[in-house]
This record gives sequence, structure tokens and C-alpha cells, in this order.
Amino acid sequence: MLFRSCVTPEGEFRYTVHEPSYSVIILRINDYIEPLGCFEDGESHMNRVNFPEGDVAVERASTIFEVPNMFPFRGATYINKAWADENAADPRRIRLPDPGEMSFKKALERAALEDGCREGFADRFYENLPEPVAIALAKCSTDPDELVRLAEGACRFTHDPATGRPVGLVYRRDESGRARPAISSRTRFETLANNPALPEDYRRVMVLRPGVQGKSEIVGEWRSPDGHSHVFEYLRANSYIPWGHYAANMAHDAVRYSIQELTEADISGMRHLYYQRTYVRLARGLGVAGTGDFPGRPLDADELESLRKQIVDILSNPSAGKASLSFDRTLWGWNFGFDYAPSGYRLHASHQQVHQQYAMVPTGKSGLTVSSRSGKTAVGPEMYPYACGDLVESFTAEWLGRTGTSFFDCLVRAVRSNRRMDGNARRPADLVVHEDENVMLFVPKAQTSQWELNLLVIKPVGNIVEADPGMRASIDQGILAAAKALAGLGVRMVNASEYSARIGAPDMGQRLFYTFHPRLPESPGAFSEAQLRWINGHYPEDFAAALRGSLGSVDKDR
Repeated sequence: MLFRSCVTPEGEFRYTVHEPSYSVIILRINDYIEPLGCFEDGESHMNRVNFPEGDVAVERASTIFEVPNMFPFRGATYINKAWADENAADPRRIRLPDPGEMSFKKALERAALEDGCREGFADRFYENLPEPVAIALAKCSTDPDELVRLAEGACRFTHDPATGRPVGLVYRRDESGRARPAISSRTRFETLANNPALPEDYRRVMVLRPGVQGKSEIVGEWRSPDGHSHVFEYLRANSYIPWGHYAANMAHDAVRYSIQELTEADISGMRHLYYQRTYVRLARGLGVAGTGDFPGRPLDADELESLRKQIVDILSNPSAGKASLSFDRTLWGWNFGFDYAPSGYRLHASHQQVHQQYAMVPTGKSGLTVSSRSGKTAVGPEMYPYACGDLVESFTAEWLGRTGTSFFDCLVRAVRSNRRMDGNARRPADLVVHEDENVMLFVPKAQTSQWELNLLVIKPVGNIVEADPGMRASIDQGILAAAKALAGLGVRMVNASEYSARIGAPDMGQRLFYTFHPRLPESPGAFSEAQLRWINGHYPEDFAAALRGSLGSVDKDR
């Protein structure tokens, strides 16, 4: 029986601790070595760290505490030890910054006084803009010249002496010796970099060039035969998702700033990297022949399917398969869109382009460095790490036991036989948006957010390991259809999540499905939250201390 609460019958709290170490196979075609800019002393800053020559060894990634919610239906919370330790050293860090005073009138007066005359007033005007106004312009302006002025004030660029155009960023070294771009306003910087009206050479050096967003290694790559679609796979080794995750985003030479721009090749490429990384990780864990000699490039369609079939064959052998699995569930999520409120609240994903993230979840008894603890004491039995599909697994098993029927078969029949809730037979009653022989894209009867869509596999396939090429193609097309349909209604921000069955588990009728949650002006959320995965950067005890301090300050002021 799965242990799904942090509270024990003995009246203690229990949680899981992940201490990851692992290696990652390089499945990349090329290196794209180029300068990102230079340091203040003129030394060039290159992106070599993003293109490792051999497989990546992650010796000691961030320790992650995984805490099941006290109620199973509320998911799990993840605490990154490195982040939490910083806050534990000084709980006063746990607070939001004071927005400070803001006067647009005074900003105009300062600009006029500093300039002394009308000539050059525009330059002084932008230099003196209050930050909330600058953020609003950075997001909403469509004037390239105006956006360039804002960008030049948000960070420091290196420029081509001949043209004056940007060729890189100016970098500084922090107290740990790490290279950091000289950014004066991070919020304005990110907002500008995600505005497609900012000239592309600025966006390229700010956010698009490989390596400019950090030292994450590019470990995989996919390019369409015509070269128009190009996707990079980044390793996020020290991830808030235990055991690391991968981010497959459109590359610097295949920029997509709206859902309408997505192509079939884009979706196929991003999903190919997800399938490929999952199959390769499973194959290595199961000892499939040849896994130590991958070609250092993306697997082609035939190689990918051959590898999948080898995995399925091993898992179907009771004596050799499931017992040797260290990871038996997939985690997949997708964010598209970006926005910042002038108040400084980020409203969606961290990058305007398609931001696909995926990982694998360890088994309860994986043999990995995963332990159940109460305080510093290891306890038993083992707690199974959380995956959102587990909630579906428990429900479908209970449904089968009580009714003798498959829940998902019943769901498909219910969708096909749907009747309008208002009883008006003259109006449309069909919930289906897109369908083929493998999948059904439909509007759920009970939407968990405005405009939610679901994509359901209608054949007995519970996860991507069980999905053959035809099924994978149908899923990819269904994802694209969902994105395009929502974009046609004006949606600019969407998150999607996968709910899958346990790999190698007996078939209890669970079927692979995906949810799509648009972010509307009054309907927030992102894919982690949709999966009931709550990410924290502090320990709960330190937050309690911070709240007590805050409450004490309030009481003193009375």
C-alpha cells in the first residue's frame, strides 16, 4: 500500500530525502561555441561549459526533501536544501521586498531638470522611468526604438564598434567566482527579452544564445530535415525535481514567440527528445545491450522504436524486468507564454518560448540514495516518491474493484453520449474537439480551470513506453491541436501536464492522458501546480519563525 501522508499513526512527520548522483548520455549533434560577451576587464566569456565533450557525471546534485501532503489528494511539497539552508541561516530573508514609493510626475521633473533643455529629453525620460512604468512598457510596447532604450538601461551590452549593435553582455564575477551578467533590473531584463518587438539581435544576446541563461549543459539536440525546426535539450542537474530534469526548448535559430508559430515539426522534435531520454534512461537501468555505446546524436525513428521494444520485452519477463527498475514513472510538463505585472509579480513561465520539462520518478525501493526519515532518523516502510499519475492509479484501481469496469472506458462512453446540461437539444452537445483512432481531445465536463482541455489515449496504453510510433504521433498531433485551438481563441499562456501509469505495472485500466490549462487574465496556474507539486525554497520551521517575527512586529506597532 502506498504511503501518501506525512503524518504517521505514531503522531510523527515523515518525508523522503533524495540525494542524487547520476550520469547523463550526450545525444547532441553539434557544438555551438561562441562568446556570450565579456567581463569588465575585457576577458571574453564563452559558452563552452554548455557543450560538454563526454557524458555528464552529476556527482552530488542538490539534496531534495519530498514531503507528502498530510492529505493524499493534495500532492507533495519539494524543498531544495541549498535554497532552504540560505534562508535557515537568516530567516529574515523570507519576505517580499517593499515596492517603495513611485511618482511618474517626479520622474518627469527629474528628467527635465537633468537635461535642462528639450534636446536629449527622451534619453533622460527613459533613464528616470519608475520601475513599474518601465516594466509595463517593456511588456506592452511594440516600438523597437523604445524597447532598445529600455534594454540599454536594464543591463550592460558589448557593442560592435562599427554598427553600434549589441554583440554580447558585460559579465561580472560574484563572490563565488561565477560569471553573472551585469543586470541592473532583472524583472525589466526578462520582460524585454520576452517581447518579440525588441530587435532580434538584442533578444539573441540577452536570452536566446546557447548558454546565456546559465551553465546548464546541452545534452541533446533535434533538427528537422529542412532545418527550419531546431530543439535543444538542457540538463537541469540541480533541479527542484529530484534526480534532475530536462528542458527541451526551441533553439536560438528556431524562435517561437507565439503558439500560432508552432509547427508539427516543432512538437515532433520536442516530444522526440522526451521519448528518447526516457527510453535511454530505462535502457541503461535495465542493461539493454548497446546502451553504453549510443551514437552521440539523436536516435532516428527506427532506432528509437527498436530501443522501446527491447525495454518492453524485458519488462514483460517477470524474472528480469520490473525488479531491476530504479525509475518507473514519467513526469512531463509544458509551459508556454510569459508575462510580468508592473508590480513585479511574474505571471507564468520563466521563458516566452515553449518550455517543456520532463524527468523520471524513482520507485519506492529503487536502490538509489532515497530514504524515508523522521527528523534525521531513517524509518520504514519506504515512502514512494510522488507522481501525479499515482493519484489516478489509486482511483482507477478502486473503481475497477467496486464496479468491475474500466473507468477510462466509461469516460469515453460518457464523452461520446454527452447531453447538454441546459437540456437544449437544438444547441451543440459534442465535447470532442479533435479525434483520431488513438486519441481524443475533449472538454472535460467538470473543468478545473476556465477553458481546460483534456487529451485522452483511447487504446490500452498507460505510458509512453507502451506507445508505438503511431500512438506517439497521435499524441503529438493532439498536443498541437490543443495548443492551436486555444491560441485561436486568443490564449497566450498555457500549461500542460501528463498523467501516466506506472511503467511495468499490471494493467488496471489506467490510460495516458494530458491536461491543458490556459492562463486567463483571472485564472492563474502553471504545470507544477496543476500536478500538485509544490516547490519551496525554505524549511517550514523557518517560515513559521519568520511569521512569528512578522506578527511580533505588527503587535509592537499597535
